[in-house]
Amino acid sequence: DLLDPERLIQCPLVKHHQIRARRFPYHLVKCKESNPEIAKKLATCPFNARHLVPQADLSNHIMKCNDKAFMEQDVVSRSCEPPEKQMNDGSTWQAPPCDEDWETEVLEGSESTFVW
Repeated sequence: DLLDPERLIQCPLVKHHQIRARRFPYHLVKCKESNPEIAKKLATCPFNARHLVPQADLSNHIMKCNDKAFMEQDVVSRSCEPPEKQMNDGSTWQAPPCDEDWETEVLEGSESTFVW
């Protein structure tokens, strides 16, 4: 089952590493740090950061990547939305007003002690 967090996945950097799916992203970060020479030879898939493939095979992987379909579906579904809904998907967010003025505090020479 692809959604099972306990299933074992083979590490793309060190072939004898078998990692549980739920720990796989963390393992990749650590394994890249521990094996920088191997990591240099691999490229990350733009559709799924857990896909590490040899740099020479990246374009072939991109053409066949299963996660590409999810991205394409998302793009298509967004393009089918009415234009006014697309505009309101976070693009009109504004920060709330802020009462702090750091420049004034510095000029006033505030000597207050910072308390965590």
